[in-house]
Amino acid sequence: MNDQAAGQHATPSPIILETRNLKKDFKGFTAINNVNVKVETGSIHALIGPNGAGKTTFFNLLTQFLKPSAGQIIYDGNDIPHSRPAGIAQQGLIRSFQISAVFPHLSARENVRIALQRTLGVSYQFWRSKRVLDQLNEEAQSTLELVELGRSADTKAVELPYGQKRALEIATTIALKPRLMLLDEPTQGMSAEDVGTVTDLIRRVVKGRTIVMVEHNLNVVATLADTITVLNRGEVLAEGDYDTVSTNPAVMEAYMGTTDAA
Repeated sequence: MNDQAAGQHATPSPIILETRNLKKDFKGFTAINNVNVKVETGSIHALIGPNGAGKTTFFNLLTQFLKPSAGQIIYDGNDIPHSRPAGIAQQGLIRSFQISAVFPHLSARENVRIALQRTLGVSYQFWRSKRVLDQLNEEAQSTLELVELGRSADTKAVELPYGQKRALEIATTIALKPRLMLLDEPTQGMSAEDVGTVTDLIRRVVKGRTIVMVEHNLNVVATLADTITVLNRGEVLAEGDYDTVSTNPAVMEAYMGTTDAA
């Protein structure tokens, strides 16, 4: 765990999320097979692997969009496989989707404000008066400034450059008050400049939060992740810090078909 994260959390339970012998079958095909993962509170935990390794299925199991065939998912000390996706979100486990989950024709501020409606107990009630929603403007603005979108608060989401749209997506995720953020390919499709911007953004927003991320860009993983779990064909192939997993012969073979170090 990095020094910043380690110094922020002195919680009774150092493990906020754990899977025990997690398994998912699809009509005879095993997508996830006896996966055991522990995520430390306050850490950034990356999930990597070749295409088809089971990363998206694993995320869908964590958020209950899929139900496990066997095994347990323990979040904050509670077994969650019988919860609904909305119930998981209410417990502070929030997923930021791979495709920007924002309203394109609303401003950046309005997008964040809609996410903040949960603090008033009026989620998804779009007919609430403008006066009620305006109460959230100050918090929406501070959230946008956290992701360096303060000057774009009045810009429609559809008009934002791609990298800023991803930043807005992260802002709306933060607005949902997550304890654990699931980030699905946060830098996919970005220019090198945007990748650097979003990497810095994730490093800033980790304060007080735990992040589990699926990410193909290994430079991003090397920069951000405290712990990396490598999946291959639905099973854990390796786990550790970047230096450990990047020199693991089994990992090199899964990615490149060779056990020779580059």
